[in-house]
This record gives sequence, structure tokens and C-alpha cells, in this order.
Amino acid sequence: MNTRHATPAKEQIALMEPFERLGLDRIHLVATGAQARAARAELAGAPVWGFDTESRPTFVKNQVSDGPHVVQLSIAHKAWVFQLHDPECRTVVARLLEAPGVVKAGFGLGEDRRRIVSKLGVEPVEVLELNTVFRDRGYRKDMGVRGAVAVLFNRRFIKSRKATTSNWANPRLTHAQLVYAANDAYAALRVFDALGLGPTGETPLQAPRRRG
Repeated sequence: MNTRHATPAKEQIALMEPFERLGLDRIHLVATGAQARAARAELAGAPVWGFDTESRPTFVKNQVSDGPHVVQLSIAHKAWVFQLHDPECRTVVARLLEAPGVVKAGFGLGEDRRRIVSKLGVEPVEVLELNTVFRDRGYRKDMGVRGAVAVLFNRRFIKSRKATTSNWANPRLTHAQLVYAANDAYAALRVFDALGLGPTGETPLQAPRRRG
């Protein structure tokens, strides 16, 4: 019989200290080809990227999303939020996602992959669905980033409902959207590292020590 591990209830997670997120000073918005090329140069040295996408939500039955509108990638101390309006930026993102030798780790990536194939014309390679790792280790299906952060760090991962359902196709993303998107990717990288799946190449940010 497979051992099933318990996960914290929502009420328990609500009482946990917040997970330390990347601030705006460590988040880079990428909207042009030149910015995308600069981001690619910085990402090139890392063996693992935290990975996620965002799409403008649909509210009409049978409406098909034309997302993703945003792709976010993170290393241990910095994240990039790529907007896909610019053709050259889209090309750089496509090359990053099909790059071999780099793990792209995230949660709930099945729909993300299908949309990327449709919009960018590439199949992302070496994508690691972290939900699968937890399921293989005896946790419930589709734990998600909130559950994973609670289990591994005893912290509460904050996700804004307002940001979740916001317009990700907007040419001007808000600060709240940038923080939301970047930290989905950043948290995935931290989870990958905590699971002992391999080196991430860098030391993550450390939470400040409490006094007293």
C-alpha cells in the first residue's frame, strides 16, 4: 500500500507566516527584443528555471484563450516577466523554452504547454511538472504552489485573486501583476531546490532573522 502524506488544510496555511517573495527590485519586465536578449544572457548560466505563464482569462462559454500573454522565468535571486506582444521578444522566449539542458520547473503546466505550442509554435523541452513529483512521493494530486510551500517551508504563499483574473494581455502590467507572475516562477524554483531534485546553480534569498 502506498503511503499517503497529509497536507495542511487551508485554515492551517492561513496561520502560517508569509513566504518571502521577490520584490520589484528583483523583477524585470521584458517587452522588447533587446530586453529579451539581455534576459536570455543572464538565464543562460542556470541549470534550472522556475517557469510559469499567464493568460488573459475568458469569461464566455466555449471562448478559446489566445494566451499565453506572459511567460515568466526565474533563477534563485531574480525573475523575468516576458510580455509576448513584440515578435522578436516572442522569438527569444520560444528559443528559451525549447532550449535543451535546462529544466523548466513549475506547477500545473499542462495547459501552459498546449498554449505555448499553439502561440509560439514550439514544444517546451525538459519541463518538470512539480505536482507529479509530489504525487510520486505520496502526496495528494495537484498540490499546487500553495500546498508545496506550506509543506516544505511551513509558509503561506500569497496569491492575489484580483491579479489571477486580471487582464494579462494589457500592454502595461501593474506592479501587482508583476509581483504575482514573477513569484509563481520563483516559488517553483525554491520548491525544486527544497525537494533535492538537483542543483539550481545559485543560493536563494534568505528570510531575515527575527530578533528576540
